[in-house]
Amino acid sequence: MLLNWVRKVLPAAVCSVLFAGASVAQSLEQQEYPPDQQVQETARAEGAGQNTPNSLAASEQEALEPMVEPDLVKTRFEDRFPGVEIVAVRHTPFNDLYEVQVGNDLVYSDAEVRFVMQGSLIDAVDRIDLTAKRLHSLNQVNFDELPLDKAIKQVTGDGSRVMVAFEDPNCGYCRRLHQTLTQIDNVTVYTLLFPILSPDSHEKARDIWCAEDRAAAWRQWMLNGVKPVKRECETPVAEITALARKLRITGTPALFFPDNTRVNGAMPLENLRAKLESQDEAGSQSAQAQ
Repeated sequence: MLLNWVRKVLPAAVCSVLFAGASVAQSLEQQEYPPDQQVQETARAEGAGQNTPNSLAASEQEALEPMVEPDLVKTRFEDRFPGVEIVAVRHTPFNDLYEVQVGNDLVYSDAEVRFVMQGSLIDAVDRIDLTAKRLHSLNQVNFDELPLDKAIKQVTGDGSRVMVAFEDPNCGYCRRLHQTLTQIDNVTVYTLLFPILSPDSHEKARDIWCAEDRAAAWRQWMLNGVKPVKRECETPVAEITALARKLRITGTPALFFPDNTRVNGAMPLENLRAKLESQDEAGSQSAQAQ
């Protein structure tokens, strides 16, 4: 989504920076590095006793110029790109570089919003992908606060592994998710109906929620294409939609797990199986600790 936004509102050169940044990030992960201490000692040796006029001028300028407040950068960004909703702007560990949150994505900008970059911000000394670390933090949700009482509950096997999915009845990737789930046992899936894709999504969501057996009606529709019988009743769709907006969910499926992590989109079989099996490991470690 953000890449499409970048292509629309940023010059082509920024997309080039994006792809170059992705390549650099990949090479950083694969390369074998010398010990941190050696890198630091080399840097100190190269810079020892070297106070050039340019470096002194830069130091004096940094001392004179106060840090620009993130709210001002936010205003400048919104002026530069009208219609783009900025969730927040934050300082980064680097002078004159700001983290700009657009929905669930991150870009980076200077204080004047003259240069904007999309890609991973890497701490080369500590070997940390700061962008991935921040996104992991931003996407965490308190699983215990999700309204499971407003969900369609589907259980296979002993149901010991748990996940929550925001889904639209007309979502092709949601269908793919349920096809994948037929190959995994011992799972409880809580489906929160989030009909946003087409006009009749609301009607199907209502008919399924109002069915005598919601889980069976949902399963028949998602796996076999059997349309639910038309019914009328009160549904939790409005409350779920409000929650989805609060969580900045813009597509389906959106998956949530008991470790407070989320995944946007259907997961491949092996990835989903590994994610669910990690709950077994966490439960085993918890039992051993007790």
